[in-house]
Amino acid sequence: MKCPFCGFDDTIVKDSRNSDDNTSIRRRRECPECGSRFTTFERVQLRELTVIKKNGERTPFDREKLYKSISIALRKRPVSPERIDKVVNSLIRKFESSYEGEISTVQIGQAVMESLSALDHIAYIRFASVYQDFKEVKDFEEFVKTIDELVKPSKKDKETDNE
Repeated sequence: MKCPFCGFDDTIVKDSRNSDDNTSIRRRRECPECGSRFTTFERVQLRELTVIKKNGERTPFDREKLYKSISIALRKRPVSPERIDKVVNSLIRKFESSYEGEISTVQIGQAVMESLSALDHIAYIRFASVYQDFKEVKDFEEFVKTIDELVKPSKKDKETDNE
């Protein structure tokens, strides 16, 4: 592994351990040239994914971009970074196993919305407001009404709570 600080070609692994969710290996490294320390993560990659954008352009899938967009939606919400990592890893496993190397931004967006709807309703609304590109306030109001229906507890839940 090349040192990110000085560019030296060979670094020393000082410590290796599994990540909390056992989907990657965390390695603590040191550069013998400049003495800097840094961390790397090694993950299993089933296949290379290519993202097909709305304009038809194809780009390599970027895990960090997915993580960042979910983190922005969850900003100031009671969800830990570890939980975000688990959601991202789960989505990536789903993408790698379900699609034949190419996935559209629409498919990615729908999968993220499904995950966020189960994780945090506010984050779901935040993500949807950007992803669905509402043109008018009326569009946003209609979307929020559909969420209200999802969030309302069913009669069965109310009966269980009263017992």
